[in-house]
Amino acid sequence: MRTVDVSIVVVGAVLYSIAWPTLPITHQVSVPLMPIVGALAAFPFVLIRVNPALGWAVSALSALVIPLAFDRTPDYHYPWQVVHILVLLALLFAVALRSPPSVLLLAWLASMLVFFAYMPGSDGVGWSVGLTAVVVFGLLIRWLVLSRRQLAHQEEVSELERTKRTVLEEKAKIARDLHDVVAHHMSMVVVQAQSAQYRLDDVSDSAAGEFESIAATAREALNEIRGMLGVLRSDGQQWQDAPAPNALDLERTLLSSRKAGMDVRWTVTGQVESIADTTGLALYRILQESLSNAARHAPDAVVTVDIAVGPSTVVMTVVNAPAPSASVGRAAGADTGGHGIAGMRDRARAAQGWLHAAALPDGGFEVAVHVPNGMPSSTAPVVRNDLA
Repeated sequence: MRTVDVSIVVVGAVLYSIAWPTLPITHQVSVPLMPIVGALAAFPFVLIRVNPALGWAVSALSALVIPLAFDRTPDYHYPWQVVHILVLLALLFAVALRSPPSVLLLAWLASMLVFFAYMPGSDGVGWSVGLTAVVVFGLLIRWLVLSRRQLAHQEEVSELERTKRTVLEEKAKIARDLHDVVAHHMSMVVVQAQSAQYRLDDVSDSAAGEFESIAATAREALNEIRGMLGVLRSDGQQWQDAPAPNALDLERTLLSSRKAGMDVRWTVTGQVESIADTTGLALYRILQESLSNAARHAPDAVVTVDIAVGPSTVVMTVVNAPAPSASVGRAAGADTGGHGIAGMRDRARAAQGWLHAAALPDGGFEVAVHVPNGMPSSTAPVVRNDLA
C-alpha cells in the first residue's frame, strides 16, 4: 500500500503543477492567490484513499466558492478548471466505492446541485447524467469487489469445513476399527475364559473362579466399548443403549480389581448416591486409570483408595505403595509415553475440578482429584471401609 500512497501524492503534485500555471487561462485571479486556488483544485485528490468523503467535501466546497469569488476569462466557458472537474469526479467515484450509502447519496445530490447551479440548461443535465454514471459505475465495481471477497471467504470457510470433515471421518474410521478389533479380541477372551474349565483337565474350583472373574471383567469392558464406539459403525447396526458408569460403580470397580488379584483397600466417607452423574463418571474413569497404572507399574503393591464425599466437594486419592523387590517396576503413572495422566486431568477439568499426580518419596505414586459435588446431600455422612 505504500506504493499506492506515494503514487497518489505524485499524481496530486502533477495535477497541482498543471492547475497553478494554467489558472490565468481560466480565471482572473491575482498572482498571490494563484497557489491557493490551484491547491484547492488539485490537492483534495491526495485524500482519495485516506478519506474520500472529506476530499470530496473540500473539492465541492471550493467548486461552490471559486466561481463566485473569481470571474472567468472571456474565452473559457466552464466555471472550474479542468483539473478541478477531474478531481471532483475522481473523488465522487471513490466515495461510491468506499463510503456508506448515506454519504454517497449526499455527495451525489450535492454534486448535481453544484453542476446545475453553474451549468444551466442542457450542460447541467448532461453533467448530471455523467455524475450519475460515475456513481453507478462505482457502485458496480464496489459490488463486484465485495462479491469476490465474499466468494473468497466462502471458499476459505468451505475448505476449512472440508478439512474438518476429513479429520472427523478419519477419526470415525479409526474409532470403528478400534471397536471392531477390541470387540473381537475381548469376545475371544470371554469365550476362552468361560470354556477353560471344559477344555482343560484338572481345573480347580479356585482356578475356575478366576476364569469366571476374567470373563466377567472382559464382558464389562466389552459392553463399555460397545456403548462408547458402537454408534460409529458404518453398517447402521444399533447397539443396545447402556447407562453410563457413575459414582455407584466405584466400589464395584474396587471389588473387581481385588478379584483380579490386586491388593486394594479403600475407605468411602459420605453419601456416594449424592454425587452427580457427570462427576461420578469422571471419578469412575479416573479410578479405572489409576488402578490400571498401579497394576501395570507396581504389581503386587498395596493400593489404598480414599473417597470423601463432602457437602460441596468430592475428594478421591489413590496411593500405591512401592512395588515389592521381586516385581520392581516404574512408579504407577510415571511417564511411559502414554496419555493416562493427561486424560485423567482432562476428565477432572471437564468436571470443573483438578487433579494432582506425582511420585512419592518412598517410590510409590499418588493420584488426588478434587471435583465439585453437583448434588449435595443433607443426610449425615456414612463411612464404609474395606481395609482387609
